[in-house]
Amino acid sequence: MEEKKINLLGISGSIRNASYNTGLLRAAQEVLPSSMNLEIYSLAKIPLYNGDLESNPPNSVIEFKSKISESDALLFAITEYNYSVSGVLKNAIDWASRPVKNSPLNGKPFAMMGAGGALGTARAQYHFRQIAVFTNMHTFNKPEVLVTNAYEKFDSNGNLKDEPTKERIKLLLDTLAQWIKRFQ
Repeated sequence: MEEKKINLLGISGSIRNASYNTGLLRAAQEVLPSSMNLEIYSLAKIPLYNGDLESNPPNSVIEFKSKISESDALLFAITEYNYSVSGVLKNAIDWASRPVKNSPLNGKPFAMMGAGGALGTARAQYHFRQIAVFTNMHTFNKPEVLVTNAYEKFDSNGNLKDEPTKERIKLLLDTLAQWIKRFQ
């Protein structure tokens, strides 16, 4: 009997075409264990959060929340702006976390990685862990993937060209696959 594959939903904190963080998710698809599937979901269609629309959200929000519900776990590529999580990602999490009693984030396991400057995305990842406490997501802690000096490790199209970073992502995914089995 074939084992059921783990379905990951990959979410980048950037909607830029040549985003390094979206590039990390594409690299993850290349080194994905055979026990996993990874769908990359773009946050470009998610409008700004409006609490007045909580009971009747836009279709793009309904679709996003459905994708989260259908996944076994989430893989975030955390973009760092101004020492914190990008507005694009925070906005999407605000939508997905409402209403709290029906949030698809509640109890959802997740891992994160990020590409940035001298510290990678260490500060944004730390802030995202704080967001995860309120949303009751389960954080996968190690190994960490903090890609420093990303401009040296990606080509002009946002594709990862650094083999040691690909190996780190592979280690993250292999370890994540074992960890997620605890939730199933």
